[in-house]
Amino acid sequence: MLIANPIYDVVFKKLMEDTKIAKFFIETLTGETLSDIEVKPQEYTYNSELYGIMVYRLDFIATIKTDTNEYKKVLIEIQKAKNPVDLMRFRNYLAEQYKKEDEIITESGKEKIALPIVTIYLLGFKLNEINSPIIKVNRQYIDLIDNSVIYEKCEFVESLTHDSFIVQIPRIQTKLQTKLEELLSIFEQTNFIGNGEIVKDYKHHINNKTIKNMLNVLHFAGTDPAERLELEKEQEAIRVYELGYAPLKKEILIKNKIINEISRELVEKEIKIEEKDKTIEEKENELLEKDRLLQEALKMFEELKLQLKDK
Repeated sequence: MLIANPIYDVVFKKLMEDTKIAKFFIETLTGETLSDIEVKPQEYTYNSELYGIMVYRLDFIATIKTDTNEYKKVLIEIQKAKNPVDLMRFRNYLAEQYKKEDEIITESGKEKIALPIVTIYLLGFKLNEINSPIIKVNRQYIDLIDNSVIYEKCEFVESLTHDSFIVQIPRIQTKLQTKLEELLSIFEQTNFIGNGEIVKDYKHHINNKTIKNMLNVLHFAGTDPAERLELEKEQEAIRVYELGYAPLKKEILIKNKIINEISRELVEKEIKIEEKDKTIEEKENELLEKDRLLQEALKMFEELKLQLKDK
């Protein structure tokens, strides 16, 4: 079955537009059971006057309600290639989300609240230190007096810390023993058709109804001419960005680091010069004070000589 590569933003958006698929995706990755979900793609465009390109990006925010009536905000980000500047982009984006108030609809009406955050990162590159294709960074409340686990949850703590799920797409292997592995198999980067990595031949047999729906969405995105064109545009924008704009940003980052180092050294030298100037000034003041005392002593000596002469 021919399907579009889901790691492209325009393709992943097609999946997340289907509420049942989005619900299944988050439930399967996080292990949560959801009673409600609302997905809001966040669209960004980056223009480069130097290279004349526009890079289109999507980040996905889902407001979920668990079967225990807990509301959470799920941030989903896809990063296809490893880039030094992207770590700061992740941090800045996360900081922005922590600053925002979220609106939820309850039985009593609309409420504004700072929802607990869960992050899902779909990485198109490997983390050298970790071999697992999917990682859960899980929090625990620990009583440090007796090192026991605290099972009660606190709104204050939940609003200031978060769980995270990281998928290393290149480490996904062909194993279909669990529902999670079946879901991950869709993202497996193998069996591409043609020179690019836009369309691939999905060869696994899947029984799960929702995953079959996902495959149908991806099949349409990979075979419909209009959908295929949008995918090719994104791939070309990424290619130009990675060849030209991304290395330039990396070079600017390195140069800014050098400039900051030079600035720090200059500040340190200025401080040393100021300290030396202060020491010189203090020495000059000491000499002036000694000279003043000497002049007063000489004056007293002359007055004493005159007094002795008069006698």
